[in-house]
Amino acid sequence: MQKRIKVIIAKLGLDGHDRGAKVIARALKDAGMEVVYTGLRQTPDQIVRTAIQEDADVIGISILSGAHLELVPKIVDAMKRAGLNDVGLVIGGVIPPEDIPKLKSMGVDDVFLPGTSLREIANKVSSLAISKRGISIER
Repeated sequence: MQKRIKVIIAKLGLDGHDRGAKVIARALKDAGMEVVYTGLRQTPDQIVRTAIQEDADVIGISILSGAHLELVPKIVDAMKRAGLNDVGLVIGGVIPPEDIPKLKSMGVDDVFLPGTSLREIANKVSSLAISKRGISIER
């Protein structure tokens, strides 16, 4: 199936800083993806509902609050309950490197730390959508 990759960008929990999320959203749009930014203070269930409504290929979570080990399992569980096994999940933000293996073992597909190039993020999100959803990119 050929289509534009659709990505949900969300701020999970009480984290109120969204500049990075907006930069990522713009970079993914510039790379040809369709992006829906959910805004601040989203719950796992709200994010998953949006992903279902929008038929998203990838969910991108921006988190700077340090609550990633507590909140990410909740979004992974919400995705499983909703049957979103073919939707990618990426996390970006200030995350200690030692937490990356824990996040991946929970079900996160990729983690982007500060300094990751926008091109690398766009390429990895695109590859993830292609591998998880079996789509080809609309050009």
